[in-house]
Amino acid sequence: MKLGFDAKRVFHNTTGLGNYSRDTLRILAAQFPHHKYFLYNPKPGSVNRLVLTSNMVLCMPKAKVWQKLSSLWRQKAIVKDLMADKIEIYHGLTNELPIGIEKTNIKSVVTIHDLIFVRYPQLYSYIDAKIHFKKFKRAAQVADKIIAISEQTKKDIVSFLDVEASKIEVIYQGCHAAFKEVYNKDQKQEVAVKYSLPSKYLLNVGTIQERKNLLTIVKAIKDTQHHLVVVGKETTYIEKVKAFIRDNNMKQRVHFLRGVAMDELAMIYQMADIFIYPSIFEGFGIPIVEAMYSKTPVISSKGSCFSEAGGAESIYVEPHDEIALKKAILNIEENLELQEKMTLKGFEYVQRFNDDVIGNQILKLYKSL
Repeated sequence: MKLGFDAKRVFHNTTGLGNYSRDTLRILAAQFPHHKYFLYNPKPGSVNRLVLTSNMVLCMPKAKVWQKLSSLWRQKAIVKDLMADKIEIYHGLTNELPIGIEKTNIKSVVTIHDLIFVRYPQLYSYIDAKIHFKKFKRAAQVADKIIAISEQTKKDIVSFLDVEASKIEVIYQGCHAAFKEVYNKDQKQEVAVKYSLPSKYLLNVGTIQERKNLLTIVKAIKDTQHHLVVVGKETTYIEKVKAFIRDNNMKQRVHFLRGVAMDELAMIYQMADIFIYPSIFEGFGIPIVEAMYSKTPVISSKGSCFSEAGGAESIYVEPHDEIALKKAILNIEENLELQEKMTLKGFEYVQRFNDDVIGNQILKLYKSL
């Protein structure tokens, strides 16, 4: 098959949507090398995290006018290139499909990650929320198939976008291979020294924004001696967190890391005592999966999709309940039997997110078209 992909975020995004796009392409190209994968990128990017294999073709706007108007090319004019390249199935990896694809013979798939802007519009500008809703709804309605990355997202698509459930397949997100590697003591020590990591620490990974709820972790450890390591892109929300840290003399115990490579992040996970993810709402929550591959106990939030990612043996608390979070941290620390059970059962559970499982499910969906 000739398979086309919206690859904008492969080359322009270092966080969730970029990681999903790269992992999907990596899994498919490695597992099914006899197909051809056309990666449509509107303009040269600065993110170089995908190794292009011989069965991948990088495609950019052919006409000079669309090289200058690359956003318009991605939204509509790309359809002519898809037809010229004889693409059989086009996959919008990040919530969007080009206008007019429904008028061609090209089958289309769109992955919808979440509808947080509908559930929590206060976290977005009015204009952004309106634009997102219009793009997502149009893509969902014209697509031949929709991939939802969790059962929670599927329910939201049905409820908010008025789409039949039968059109939606739940296919979970893959996980980067770095988190499945076993690193030796010297490698870990090198990372620990490079980032001045404490000997024992709690870990939080994810964009530092209000929805991710980092402040609740900081409040939970205020009257303890715990160290917290935080890895994530900063937003203005960090000022609220840092103000609390300053006011409570916690600067020496909360460590913010930048510029962390993927293999370094995997080692930071593996050296952590507990991974904490108190997000209010997510489409899936890939950091939970990364932690379980790393054999690190997980505490996350009740509700949303978190139990889908974390399974039955992770611990869940109300997202803003710092007292319950503190109790959960101490309970895990003081109970070696519980630690062992959480890491063992978590690692067993997370095998459902292995590359072969994800790849087979996606290819099955393509073949159904």
